Amino acid sequence: MTTTDIRLVVLDMAGTTVADGGLVERAFDSAARACGIEPGTDDHAEKLAYVRATMGESKISVFRHLFGDEDRAQLANAAFERAYGELVDGGLVAPVPGAREAVEEMAADGRTVVLTTGFARVTQEAVLDALGWRDLVPLTLCPADAGGRGRPHPDMVLTAFLRTGAAGAVAQVAVVGDTSYDVLSGVRAGAGLVAGVRTGAHGDDAFREAGATHVLDSVVGLPALLRGAG
Repeated sequence: MTTTDIRLVVLDMAGTTVADGGLVERAFDSAARACGIEPGTDDHAEKLAYVRATMGESKISVFRHLFGDEDRAQLANAAFERAYGELVDGGLVAPVPGAREAVEEMAADGRTVVLTTGFARVTQEAVLDALGWRDLVPLTLCPADAGGRGRPHPDMVLTAFLRTGAAGAVAQVAVVGDTSYDVLSGVRAGAGLVAGVRTGAHGDDAFREAGATHVLDSVVGLPALLRGAG
């Protein structure tokens, strides 16, 4: 199996195709305050460090780890999603340069592209609306669409595989993201190509340790790679 055999491309959003300028950290402040944790405290700094380390993971999973009980986790998640949505509505997101064009190139080459996120559906839709991307791809997925388990579980990748029917085998799937959790989800799904991109949260060492087959400067380099030029 070579890169040219890839039929389905599963792309992360924030940090991979979408530049959000650190909105996750800003929205986390709202989540922390909802649970009585103020910025500037040691507790806040410790929890923020965990949020940074687990970029790409389902946000509700992160909050369950940080806040322990389900009620506090849901409270934090609701505050986070509300704050992030407000920031998005304020025009603070933009495409990663060349991302839309890269998606369109891959579609023109006959490949199916799916966009995934660790955010809730309402937040994902707010981002898609802000960018005018509602009709860019045939399918978008969030953890709730895949039984509730987000990255690093393989569920969203496998859901994309099953729902689109674009690939005959998981080896014909490419998974691309800016975090080690994106990479792990692709590896665990059995994807034939798993790439990290340098436009977001994590770097080359984290990608390689997680099992990436490729590391790209950005998603812009993906169409050429899939044509066998990389």
